[in-house]
Amino acid sequence: MRTCVGCRERDQRSALLRLVLEPSGREEVLVVDMRGCLPGRGAWIHPTPACLALAERRRAVPRALRVTGPLDLSGVREHLERRDR
Repeated sequence: MRTCVGCRERDQRSALLRLVLEPSGREEVLVVDMRGCLPGRGAWIHPTPACLALAERRRAVPRALRVTGPLDLSGVREHLERRDR
């Protein structure tokens, strides 16, 4: 069981997306861990735009990943849009 950082509801690991920070040059980029096996601390979220919006409004993703400052969630948003097509 994992907790969605957006709606705060508990759900099966298979029903949630795992978000992790991946090193990319000098900065770290937020990516969707499709297989759930990338190293590092993860944040779990339901694969819906509503949960992503809640997480963004609550600033829950940086807090869950223990990062100071805001994160760019545009890659996650694009992933959700592609998934809905």
